[in-house]
Amino acid sequence: MLTSPSLLSADFGRLNDDIDMLNDSDADYLHLDIMDGVFVPNISFGFPVLKYVAKRSKKPLDAHLMIVEPQKFVNEVKNLGCEYMTVHQEACVHLDRVVNSIKEAGMKAGVALNPATPVDTLRHCIGSIDMVLVMSVNPGFGGQKFIPYTIEKVRMLREMIDKAGAGTIIEVDGGVNLETGAALAQAGADMLVAGSFVFSAQCPQAQISALKHL
Repeated sequence: MLTSPSLLSADFGRLNDDIDMLNDSDADYLHLDIMDGVFVPNISFGFPVLKYVAKRSKKPLDAHLMIVEPQKFVNEVKNLGCEYMTVHQEACVHLDRVVNSIKEAGMKAGVALNPATPVDTLRHCIGSIDMVLVMSVNPGFGGQKFIPYTIEKVRMLREMIDKAGAGTIIEVDGGVNLETGAALAQAGADMLVAGSFVFSAQCPQAQISALKHL
C-alpha cells in the first residue's frame, strides 16, 4: 500500500522536525492539502509556505487542490516539483481540459471526488486520469470520521478502472486508520492519505509503516 501523510495535521510550530520525520519514514509521498476558504470552509497554506516545504522534503509531493478554478495554478504547482496535481471534479467546469493541462505541464493528473459525487461521473475520461482521490470525509478539516459508503465507492471505481484497462490508481483521504485502511485495501485502494492517525501518534513513523504493510 502506498502512503501519503497529510501535512495539514503536522505541528506548524515544529514544521522542520515533522518534515524531517517524514523524510526518514516509509512514506511514499507527502500530501499537500491546499484550501482556499471558498471551495471548502477552511484555509490551509499558500505557495510561499509550500515552496519551503518542497525544498525541505525528500519525498515526492502529492498536491490536492481544494480550491475554485484550480486550472489557474498549474504552473505554480509544477514549479513546486509536484509529481501529482489533484483537482476536484466539482470545481472544474471543463475537467478534460484541466486534466490535459496538468499532464502537458509534466505532472500526473489526479481528480478528487467529494463523498456524494458518484464515481460514474469519470467514466468517459478515466483513461486519461492518473489517479482518482476518493474523499472519505467532506473536505475542509482534518480529524473527521470515516464515511462508510466510501468502501463501496472504491469497489465501483476499481471495477470501472479494470474494465477500461486504465492504469489509474485509487487514493483515499479522510478518517484513515488501520481498520478503515484494511477495508479500503481489500476494496481496491492503492494509496492512503493519513493525517491525524499519523501525527497524533506517539510514534508517527510506526503508524506510517503499519499502513504501508496493509
